[in-house]
Amino acid sequence: MLHITLRQMEYVVAVGRAGSLALASSWLNVSQPALSVAIAQVEARLGAPLFHRRKGVRIMPTSYGHRFLQKAEALVAQAERLERPGALASETMQKLRLGILAELAPRWLAPILVHLRAAFPDLETEVQPVGFPALVEALRTGRIDVGLTYDLGLDASFLRERMTNVAPVVWVAPSDRIADRVSVPLSELADRPLILSDHDFSIQHMIGLFRRLGTIPLVRHRAASIELMRSLAANGEGTGVSYTNPAGSLTDDGKPVARVPVADDFAVEPILMISIGATNPPLPEVMTAVRAL
Repeated sequence: MLHITLRQMEYVVAVGRAGSLALASSWLNVSQPALSVAIAQVEARLGAPLFHRRKGVRIMPTSYGHRFLQKAEALVAQAERLERPGALASETMQKLRLGILAELAPRWLAPILVHLRAAFPDLETEVQPVGFPALVEALRTGRIDVGLTYDLGLDASFLRERMTNVAPVVWVAPSDRIADRVSVPLSELADRPLILSDHDFSIQHMIGLFRRLGTIPLVRHRAASIELMRSLAANGEGTGVSYTNPAGSLTDDGKPVARVPVADDFAVEPILMISIGATNPPLPEVMTAVRAL
């Protein structure tokens, strides 16, 4: 609970700037006794004097008063900005808080930031790479403005803008019999030991694709990252399946790895920009800025 009101803070700041009760009272259109009472109440609360007051001499802040006035002036100035019509909309135009699914960040984040800064030179961006549940929660609680994610069971409360569609890819060692295929249906992987993402929503979605075919896949490894999945696949530890498709044909441990696109149309998933309610810049304008990606 605040014991010093914003009005009292405004009175103290005015006296500090004016150097006299008479001038401050004319600025604020209040009586000098009202200013004196406000200063006395603030000093009583703080337990220290803010001003040296001697008859016929300009009112000067004490050393403590100098420090207090610096903080109080900033607080009063911020309150004045918030009070102006349209001030908050103007301020939020300068900042966009972007949440991005962590597995999408390596491919999409840097290009999105480049395109946003080209379209909105004065825009400040704050980025949070997170998992799917955390991204949804951050949007619902207003901690981020826009999210980039797959369409993993989002309800009707979310505004959506489709960025692109992606199909999963299969990761295998180059010696695997499907390594040279143009594409492969998921049905051909049903009896293979699989390597899937360790993220709950990702693995649930991938298992759901196999269940649509009437099979329950054998999951040998749950990989915490796409590079771990690629390494395990390249070393013959199973067949990786992921929507994340980084460039390059060598794993972090120097092994060659082959990628084969999944052929099934039902496995294609959209990558979406999502929000709840209006954003500033509006979500369609954000999408226009990054559409070229």
